[in-house]
Amino acid sequence: MRLELHKVKINKLAWGDKTFARGGVLTVNKEELLSVLAGDERLAKVDVDIALPGESVRILPVKDVVEPRFKMEGPGGVFPGMVSDVETVGEGKTLVLSGAAVVTTGKIVRFQEGIIDMTGPGAEYTPYSGTCNVVVILENVEGIDKHDYETACRMAGLKAAAYLAEKCLGTPADEVETYETPCLKDAVAAHPGLPKVAYLYMLQSQGLLHDTYLYGVDVKKILPTFLNPTEVMDGAIVSGNCVSACDKNNTYSHQNNPVIHHMFRRHGKDFNFLGCIVTNENVTLADKKRCSSYSIKLAKTLGVDGLLISEEGFGNPDADLIMNCWKAERAGIKTTLLTDEYAGQDGASQSLADSCPEGDACVTAGNANEVIVLPPMKKVIGVPEEANIIAGGWQGSLAADGTITVELQAILGATSELGFTKLGAYTI
Repeated sequence: MRLELHKVKINKLAWGDKTFARGGVLTVNKEELLSVLAGDERLAKVDVDIALPGESVRILPVKDVVEPRFKMEGPGGVFPGMVSDVETVGEGKTLVLSGAAVVTTGKIVRFQEGIIDMTGPGAEYTPYSGTCNVVVILENVEGIDKHDYETACRMAGLKAAAYLAEKCLGTPADEVETYETPCLKDAVAAHPGLPKVAYLYMLQSQGLLHDTYLYGVDVKKILPTFLNPTEVMDGAIVSGNCVSACDKNNTYSHQNNPVIHHMFRRHGKDFNFLGCIVTNENVTLADKKRCSSYSIKLAKTLGVDGLLISEEGFGNPDADLIMNCWKAERAGIKTTLLTDEYAGQDGASQSLADSCPEGDACVTAGNANEVIVLPPMKKVIGVPEEANIIAGGWQGSLAADGTITVELQAILGATSELGFTKLGAYTI
């Protein structure tokens, strides 16, 4: 499979009477965008706004972030099973508005939603303070089921992202990235002497608004399966979940999964990257056993020497992470784990809910319980009072002057377990 990402770089947003990109500026026809989002009976009101890097703007509570993309050449369309047909993607040419993002906000769906500050100390923790954000503000119909409201929010974000990129078709790309993967027979035979590795990609699927979708299918209904990395870049994986904001893998972070991009860069040099095994995170012991065993069976069938395993969320999914780890290691497959920690506000508590002796190679994305004070912003898009009930906040988190005191888990992407975060470390 060969996929070209045609990236048009965006560093500014503006309103206008036509939607197009030129000279780094994405001009948006607000009325046309609103017309695209109109007609959903689950929503009482829809509005859009703009938030740019460095502005004194806070977005709260954030449901999802989506990068505008649209297929230039198929097969298939972006976000298959959601806004496009369910045709397999990952080939052809895809237009990317790099630097732009669609952010959805509005009355809270569930308490695990997040904060984006475009400036100040909070901006140092979220990667979305650096994107030019078209913010879709959603208000649900009274009495609507929470699952229906979440679906309406998710679809609005995807529709807006597809619309923005479609309107920019024909814009010359500033950069073209090419990703090519051979058929499995050739991939396994390539690069003799290098270890074969795969990426075990854990997707949140515990239900009760903790859901992720693969080609439009609720992931908790699947058995683990093999996925070409380029399918992820075309939006085959879409977020629909409400885990804590810091380690929620929103749709934008799936589209730009740094694990996949870095494994491509090292492919053929340090190892032979064969592809992704996507699996789910379950709530019953039987499901955890079934899916971890099936994932490792796929890894053994591929003949890999190593697995990189990333998690989404914390607590219950720690058991899935550790079960995947020790089953792989005992099958002779080396593992590296990518997770974050909930070590208490003083950093002295147990970091993970589970562990095993085989899990001796682990990358941490940081302590989500660390407390931060966010100063007031001149403008708030959304519902600021939700700061008192979102995960990482508490009654009294929002002060009268607009200051918010919260744990890092309230900040979107602060401890991303895909590594899509601003936190890092260095050796001294």
